[in-house]
Amino acid sequence: MNSKKFPAAAAHAWLIQNKLPGHYGLRGNTPLTRPGKRPAAPDFVKRVFTAEEPDLVWAGDMTEIVAEAGKLYLATVIDLFSWRLLGYAMGAHHDADLVVAALNMAAATRGGDVRGVIFHSDRGSEYGSRKFVRACRRLGVTWSVARVGSCFDNAVSGAFNSVPKVEYIHRHTFRTRIEARIRIATWITDFYNTRRLRSVCGFKSPIDYENEYRASLTMRLAA
Repeated sequence: MNSKKFPAAAAHAWLIQNKLPGHYGLRGNTPLTRPGKRPAAPDFVKRVFTAEEPDLVWAGDMTEIVAEAGKLYLATVIDLFSWRLLGYAMGAHHDADLVVAALNMAAATRGGDVRGVIFHSDRGSEYGSRKFVRACRRLGVTWSVARVGSCFDNAVSGAFNSVPKVEYIHRHTFRTRIEARIRIATWITDFYNTRRLRSVCGFKSPIDYENEYRASLTMRLAA
């Protein structure tokens, strides 16, 4: 299956046909994003928080970080195949610019050609903004959105955001926003993506899991 030629309609059909349990025993948290007023996109994911290969389905969310100098907001984009953190952005305001920056970083991480990817988020106004919708269209990304009043429809992103908080952020004090940005970014690049073992990856790091998948795919194609 070539994810670069995987159109939104086919992605939707694949997700329905391969629907897996999306219940992880997670309790919903109060969402950080503000409810949007614009009509939202359909929910193409329907709590199927997994993918057969990289760049089929991404998920995004925002979370709040407390520094001595004030609050900082972290927007994230993860690949549901490996839980690799592809894109992130931090700023003093949780707005459309932040989620667009995280999406653009995710696209750059994948080499720029991400046409056919489904991006799933909650119904926050940041994701429903003109800026974010235009960014999705420019990249060829299909936006999928959680249903009204259902925190479990984007529970995977909430579960992911608990990882840096529990394992790193809550264990450290950040005097300034700049210090928080640098140290959190270093944790993401030097530890989480490259060394943090995940059970969903067969107890490999997200990057090692992806590399193993691609090596296996190359061997199958060459056979």
